[in-house]
Amino acid sequence: MKKELLLFTLICLSIVSNNFAQKPNIVYILADDLGIGDVSVYNQNGKIITPFIDQLAKNGVRFTDAHTTSSVCTPTRYGIMTGRYNWRTTLKSGVLHGYDTPLIDPKRETVASFLQKQGYNTGIVGKWHLGWNWGNIEAGEKKVDFAKQVQNGPNKRGFDYSFCIPSSLDMPPYAYVENGFCTAVPKDTCLGRTGIELFRAGISAPDFKPEEVLGEFTEKAVAFINENAKKDKPFFLYFPLAAPHTPILPIGKFVGKSNVSPYGDFVLMVDDVVKQVVETLKKNGIYENTIIIFTSDNGFANPADLQAQLRKGHNPSMMYRGVKTDIFEGGHRVPFIVSWGENLKKTKVSNQLVSSTDFFRTIAELNNVKLDDRTAEDSFSFLSEITGKRTSFAKREVIVHHSSNGFFAIRKDNWKLIMCSHSGGNSKPKENSEEAKTLPNIQLYDLLSDIGETQNVYKKHPELVKQLTDILTNYLKNGRSTNGINQTNEGPSYWKQLTWLKE
Repeated sequence: MKKELLLFTLICLSIVSNNFAQKPNIVYILADDLGIGDVSVYNQNGKIITPFIDQLAKNGVRFTDAHTTSSVCTPTRYGIMTGRYNWRTTLKSGVLHGYDTPLIDPKRETVASFLQKQGYNTGIVGKWHLGWNWGNIEAGEKKVDFAKQVQNGPNKRGFDYSFCIPSSLDMPPYAYVENGFCTAVPKDTCLGRTGIELFRAGISAPDFKPEEVLGEFTEKAVAFINENAKKDKPFFLYFPLAAPHTPILPIGKFVGKSNVSPYGDFVLMVDDVVKQVVETLKKNGIYENTIIIFTSDNGFANPADLQAQLRKGHNPSMMYRGVKTDIFEGGHRVPFIVSWGENLKKTKVSNQLVSSTDFFRTIAELNNVKLDDRTAEDSFSFLSEITGKRTSFAKREVIVHHSSNGFFAIRKDNWKLIMCSHSGGNSKPKENSEEAKTLPNIQLYDLLSDIGETQNVYKKHPELVKQLTDILTNYLKNGRSTNGINQTNEGPSYWKQLTWLKE
């Protein structure tokens, strides 16, 4: 039986290898705080029209049940890079800031370092937000020597080239860092505004103009594609945008273009980035052999003025409950589109359950590489879903969600179990609110009949509550959710805070 299984696996891997003999280029575009309802191919009732993202979907596969590992940005980015749930790290809630140290362990394989070993030129252009070591940092920004090369940044995590900002567009220090060096040294000037042009006060480099960041990133990304299109090696471009995250800064021809709001205008600038990337690939004759993934790091962020969008009849979360930070669907269900020339069935709509961690194992399968037990512990391949090619790799059946405040949910089939009485984030009911204190400690929703998560049916299905709790408990304790040797989680004795976790 074991020999037969091994033979079957080798045949399947051979099929994959033979079908994709020429390694494709990969461009991964990650929008920042873009709601699933902000992409018009998803939201038929939406008021923001995104023709270029829509065209990407028409030329490829659009997933309708795709989720980020967290409802905030740093944790999601960790999951994309490592294929591992973010809550296995020392970061149990919240996000990193501009002066924080690296979250990714230097010994851990990343998608970028893996692809380097497969012969790829790798580059990142955009928002890093996973920490690095500034020169001479001891106790805050006054101790940083910005003239020194940063350590343990993207170039030490698998990227041959990097052009980044350290964290979100509203977090200091405000500076571009190219291959570890600031393109201009930040001075003691304060940058701070309020409202949807929100900035945290902090120092800024003289060449850093917030309203020009998206354009600057796009120019660098286009230049990376142009340069690498001429080379014999395939390339991987990780392109994490800083938009449409606050501050909301549409400029030029995009001001007023959406007829919805400044936020809608900013979304159209993101849509235009997709247009420029596709045009550049086609101009270089490599579009047909380039995988393009477009997604977002979490749901719409309330500080971008949700009420202004709703007044115009536009709901960035569509029929889903919640927004960024929340454990509810609107916090982590995101647009997820994959395009790959003629290799994919056009205009396919997939309801396959997908996590942002799944990119890693998909790329590993594409390269016919079996990952070791210490790599991508929470990643499943969706390659067969986009290509229709036979595979021996298991598809995802269960997914774990995580909120900004560190609360869990687990989903299997149409059932979603939330391990708290509240939103887990900034929406009502909030943690420790009077309302939350009156509600049950767990929530169970049947997403098939109640996609808006309005009817908590945990009392009717005690067997499901137990089954899902047991699965989540094992995932936490085992250090992985895929098959393999158990691994360890990092950080303090965090699980003891979870009263539902079996000892």
